[in-house]
Amino acid sequence: MPVLNERDYLERAVATVLAQRIDEPLELILALGPSTDGTTELAHHLAQLDSRVRIVENPAADIPIGLNLAITAGRYPTVVRVDAHSELQEGYAMRALATLDRVRAANVGGVMRADGRTPFQRAVARAYNSPIGLGGGAYHGGTQEGEAESAYLGVMRRSVLEEVGLFDETIRRGEDWELNLRIRRAGYRVWFDPSLSVTYWPRESWVQLARQFTATGRWRGELVRRFGRGNSLRFFAPPLLVISLLVAMIVAVLQATSVIAGWWSLAASIIYLPALVYAIMIIVVSIGPGGGKGWRDKLWTAAVLPTMHLSWGYGFLVGMLRGAHDTVDTSRLGTRNTPLP
Repeated sequence: MPVLNERDYLERAVATVLAQRIDEPLELILALGPSTDGTTELAHHLAQLDSRVRIVENPAADIPIGLNLAITAGRYPTVVRVDAHSELQEGYAMRALATLDRVRAANVGGVMRADGRTPFQRAVARAYNSPIGLGGGAYHGGTQEGEAESAYLGVMRRSVLEEVGLFDETIRRGEDWELNLRIRRAGYRVWFDPSLSVTYWPRESWVQLARQFTATGRWRGELVRRFGRGNSLRFFAPPLLVISLLVAMIVAVLQATSVIAGWWSLAASIIYLPALVYAIMIIVVSIGPGGGKGWRDKLWTAAVLPTMHLSWGYGFLVGMLRGAHDTVDTSRLGTRNTPLP
């Protein structure tokens, strides 16, 4: 479990891991980054309360580095990746181990079920759980068991991890997708099992969300630079949206200044169609059953969806053109923001 500035979520996340009942020995290794919100003290307290909790220091605070430190420190043949911002359902580990053996997979993952405590966080959760929000990846609500492109978190065979070289420490976001690409190219199965469920708590403020998705999009652009056709076509929808909106803005300026007029202006107006369709889609989703119950939930949904899409799309274009370099997700760095009312 990589951990950085998770004071509000860590204790519950650890509790759901230690509550798993399996017929094998279990240990929980926290890859502890340099937190500033009291997480470090809480993590050491939890380790004192239960000998199964161990701590490895992750001064770089990078997720793939922390994961590799924890995996290397581990003693058992199966690695269950968990997250400090999520909670495992009861029986998760036992079902995952059974699936791992049943289908002879190298990595098994399930469904990310996002949830929220405030109107804003609930709106983000609805976006995560909707095909409109994150493009319909299997672990965002899939119901059909089978081979998958990647796995959320993942229950993995240590032998396969060591064979393919663990996580790539040069990739700071999308490291799980890249690892699963290497696993599949090595001839092993990555498997999606919808009976496995993990509760995920999204970012708590608009700024955190925008930072998270900009960094994630930039790294996806980097992954496209590196692996090309290995990337799903769904990853290209947000950058295409950003490009269409930019072109629409340019056309609007040219029309307003009469640089283009008459039939040319009328023909150019077709560029507004994607933006119009997108705006209608956002309105329908926001006011419909998926937009929440109260008016604040619906307003936040209308704000959250374009924030996710445009931040991700902008980051993707920058990553494609310039690479990701040392881009990090700063949404968890520093003191946590106060949750929105």
